[in-house]
Amino acid sequence: MNSSIEIGTDDRGSAVHVNVQELLATRLLVQGNSGSGKSHLLRRLLEESAGLVQQVVIDPEGDFVTLADRYNHIVVNAGDYSEREIAAMGARIREHRASVIVALDTLDIEAQMSCAAVFLNALFDAPREHWFPALVVVDEAQMFAPSASGDVSDTVRRASLSAMTNLMCRGRKRGLAGAIATQRLAKLAKNVAAEASNFLMGRTFLDIDMARAADLLGMERRQAEAIRDLERGHFLGLGPAISRRPVAVKIGSTETATRAGTHGLLPLPSAEPQDMRTMLFAELETQPLPTPAPAPKPVAAQELIQRFAEQDADDEAPVAAPTLFPKADVPDAEPAIVAALEDMLADPDCAFHPESFLYQDFSVRCRMQKLGRVPLDLAQFRKRFALAKGGIFDPADDKWRELLAAANRLPDDMLAPFVQIARAAIEGSPCPDDDALGRAYGTRSPGRIRRLVDYMEKQGAIVVRSDFGGRRSIGIPELGLSTEAE
Repeated sequence: MNSSIEIGTDDRGSAVHVNVQELLATRLLVQGNSGSGKSHLLRRLLEESAGLVQQVVIDPEGDFVTLADRYNHIVVNAGDYSEREIAAMGARIREHRASVIVALDTLDIEAQMSCAAVFLNALFDAPREHWFPALVVVDEAQMFAPSASGDVSDTVRRASLSAMTNLMCRGRKRGLAGAIATQRLAKLAKNVAAEASNFLMGRTFLDIDMARAADLLGMERRQAEAIRDLERGHFLGLGPAISRRPVAVKIGSTETATRAGTHGLLPLPSAEPQDMRTMLFAELETQPLPTPAPAPKPVAAQELIQRFAEQDADDEAPVAAPTLFPKADVPDAEPAIVAALEDMLADPDCAFHPESFLYQDFSVRCRMQKLGRVPLDLAQFRKRFALAKGGIFDPADDKWRELLAAANRLPDDMLAPFVQIARAAIEGSPCPDDDALGRAYGTRSPGRIRRLVDYMEKQGAIVVRSDFGGRRSIGIPELGLSTEAE
């Protein structure tokens, strides 16, 4: 199958092609000031390659949703779904190889970054059997991988930056090829930009951006002025998927267009000033003005002092604290906590959800059981949820005292896999396999599981034994017990 597509023409009118197969292995970075034609370039790339590869578009402005009118893309309006649903859709997209456009235009910037992080992580964490090739296009990438902190919270910024770094640095082995576009290279995190091997540089005016673009294109600094002179829709291309030497590209036409169209000059309305005033202020002048509240009557000083004295006396009297329910109807928090944790763990994918989403889900479940407030803070929930994943729902039970004491040397995020191993040793059951430990730890990566087991062994929490048949058993020195070989 021919994997070469035409994106435009060079200075001599000859066609300039992009090798999609090579692009999937080497990634793409597009840069240009607002109005330089970046979105038009991405649209041309998506249209030409629509029949060759699965496409996933992170669309912060809703510019690319019109592709669905002409091609087989599915539009996901992110504002209509929760974090959990977005993560589930990300996993299904990889499984079913659907081309989608994630429209983020109804969300504010912080919600856009959070949603993009959850979605990209779901693509990245898909099981190995779903690692099909996919072109992941991210417009306005400087929003999702900023080089410096901005107005959003550090937690959201780090999550978004981590997801973009995974896409560009580690996505290739998982079949994910990033094609990102940014208005300014200086605003894009360097470790994200540096992973691209193909570049299409459009018009830019700031010296720092021109210098970085020239460096990426292998041009001398005195040649960087050419980037400032580029016309709209003209780019300088370089990379193994485009050309081995910098080539000027005029991007070709597209079959679809953005919903807003192009902005041009329009004649002003010809209404007379008085008619315009009538249209602007219609029904405003006829509405009655709000009646101001009457000023309070002055209170005599002696009466005011007497009121204070009466208030002090009332404060000293014992008053029953208000409750949401009568005393006999107030539910015990512990059964509600256990029930909420059991319901959450009924979802086999719950271990792979973000911590913030899990805590929010826990809070909602507690309130549904008529608790006046959430009984656990985030730190307490993190520990209880880890123990619950290991099978311990009541840590106050004396039979778990020695096990929990042995777990004290490990971080909280390792509690779940350690508890699984320790419970298997106590019950004389076979050693949990890597899949079970991965679900407890919240990862599908076999390498991370191996590093987890190695770390716990170095800390002296466990001892790993393997027989000649390759069967593994794990001992817990502080308990003096070992799992069965598996």
